[in-house]
Amino acid sequence: MKLLSIKLCNFRQFYGTTPEIFLASDGKNTTMIHGNNGSGKTTLLNAFTWVLYEKFTAAFIAPQLLINKRAIMQVDIGTSVNCWVEIHFEHEHKRYKVKRQCYACLDQDGKIQYSQNKLFMSIIDEDGRYYPTLQQPNDIINRILPESLHQYFFFDGEHIDHIFRSNDKSRIAEDTKELLGVKVLDRSIDHLKKVEKILEGELKIIGDINIKKKLKEKTKLEQEQNSLQEKQQNIIETIKSQDIEQQEISQRLINLSKNEEIKNLKIKLEKQESNLKNEIRDAKKQIKSRISSQGYLIFLSNVIPKFSKIITDLRQRGELPSGIKKQFVEQLLKSQTCICGQELIEGNIHYEKVKQWMDKAGIAAIEESAIRLESQVNEMENKVINFWDNIDEKQGKLEKSRVELSNVERELDDINQKFRHYPDIEIRQLQKSLDKIKQTIRELRLEQGGIQQQLSTVEKQIETLDKEVNKQKLKEEKQILAKRRIEAAREARKRLIEVRSRLEKQFRLSLEKRVQSIFSSISFTPYLPRLSQDYELNLIENTSGKAVNVAASTGENQILSLSFIGGIIDSVRNLSQKNTLMGPDSSTFPVVMDSPFGSLDEIYRRQVAKSIPKLANQLIILVTKTQWRGEVQEETNNYIGKEYVLVYYSPKPNCEKDTICLNGVDYPLVEQSPNEFEYTEIIEVHHLNPVVNDEVSNSG
Repeated sequence: MKLLSIKLCNFRQFYGTTPEIFLASDGKNTTMIHGNNGSGKTTLLNAFTWVLYEKFTAAFIAPQLLINKRAIMQVDIGTSVNCWVEIHFEHEHKRYKVKRQCYACLDQDGKIQYSQNKLFMSIIDEDGRYYPTLQQPNDIINRILPESLHQYFFFDGEHIDHIFRSNDKSRIAEDTKELLGVKVLDRSIDHLKKVEKILEGELKIIGDINIKKKLKEKTKLEQEQNSLQEKQQNIIETIKSQDIEQQEISQRLINLSKNEEIKNLKIKLEKQESNLKNEIRDAKKQIKSRISSQGYLIFLSNVIPKFSKIITDLRQRGELPSGIKKQFVEQLLKSQTCICGQELIEGNIHYEKVKQWMDKAGIAAIEESAIRLESQVNEMENKVINFWDNIDEKQGKLEKSRVELSNVERELDDINQKFRHYPDIEIRQLQKSLDKIKQTIRELRLEQGGIQQQLSTVEKQIETLDKEVNKQKLKEEKQILAKRRIEAAREARKRLIEVRSRLEKQFRLSLEKRVQSIFSSISFTPYLPRLSQDYELNLIENTSGKAVNVAASTGENQILSLSFIGGIIDSVRNLSQKNTLMGPDSSTFPVVMDSPFGSLDEIYRRQVAKSIPKLANQLIILVTKTQWRGEVQEETNNYIGKEYVLVYYSPKPNCEKDTICLNGVDYPLVEQSPNEFEYTEIIEVHHLNPVVNDEVSNSG
């Protein structure tokens, strides 16, 4: 899972819709978010856990109050206010949009009433189109990063050691089993035990349909279907008109630009972007077509050797091919004359000797079929090789096109960034209009995807009703294979128990070794972490030759906890890279941490700051000004790809303002609120590259 962006609307301190917060990855993998205490750092951390898992950290006070106070107080009683969090993330070359939202309103007693929150998920293709997922959003998220492990990837640094308190140790063991896949084995063992009992009974499916009621439901669904199709068509027409306007503005922008190099590069890159998207779309179609028409070949790998062995055995026994054909022997007996001239009269010795060849002779039709089959099988083997070669070639081209598209999009974004900061105000306005149109198209396609999802649901409901009207479900009894299935379930359960025992022991020792390595790289003490069979994490001192438990300080507990999390991340990554069927379905993981340096002294702060960007593929850190200054700034600066500031607006009269200096620019941390409400805004810290700076200064 690679987090791409997050956006909030009326979520706690954040009033209205925030700008989209884009998150760093790859080389500069760290996103730094600055904010004072109370400005919304913990809220931002919990926005991730809420949208993905509907969970909150222990430090998140009053989790039942999600709606922004200003938003709810400025509307009439009974009027609903929307509250949502939306994130975009990438996994296995697929982009996902996940949104969780709820509604709130004030009742007559002045109390806030909330609706049930809802979770939505869409897949975004290379053209920016949104498609509904075929599986439940929760299932997809839990397959990529299980809910039981989320606390190790989204955590409050100041309270991280709480995870390892004595009353939570049993939960840590359970969470680690989930990571390892042991929980899958536990569930499988329990399930097999239940299956044994289920198979002993009778399986019945009872159908009873009220035809009139079903027909009425179908009519209502068909009306809804027509309405959705009309909306879909209107959106398609709007997107077309927006596309035309986008092309016109883009052309005007290119014509106005005085920098020929940028102009030509933009034209070239836009053409490359269009071509690459077409190539990716065509490659996907070709791969699907190939698999659809020849995918069956891969299942012949085990059958072909068996056939070859049968033919080889027949040849070794002399049965294929045979020198004498059965039809030839029959003809001799019928003519009553051998090829040597001897009479073959039924009952004499010569007749019986020739007749014995009937059992030894071959059948011409069988031999011809065997030879023809052998030839076809040889062709099949070549087809299997050609199939994989073709698929590998097309997958390679697809991956190459994706990499090229990513590079082209990055270059185009750099050019657009230059136009956003261009000295000519008309060019800046055109780029702003272009950005707005792109956002509009994006939102329309999102709406289009939602309508398509509704249409698919309605169509399936209509199809189901048709089947229910046309036929009734039949009652079946599945008892014939029950005994054999019960025996198979018992044997499978016995073997799974043995696998679970071996896997737990091997993994625990491997995890302990990795935690020790990370802890030693950060701590200057001679202590080593020790992981018990119950996954109890302790520090031991072994200088006297005897292992003795050590009472860890607050700082050491925090480092110990970070080391455990680093070991967890490494273990998940290794499991996924080994293509295990039980571990999480990912090899890239984000870590979002709030105030990870709070209880550390200067030395440990530096060591932790130096280590954490290397622990995860992607890092999002929320810090106060005090935690950021000095060694943390020095050690993390080279890893920062994105940077933001949380500006807190205080309604307190004559409140003391505060700022933070980043890259030589002062950014506000605390401002006076223009009304009686407190709220927070998010602003981006700009890192202009030297090329843009030179161009702006030369134009001035």
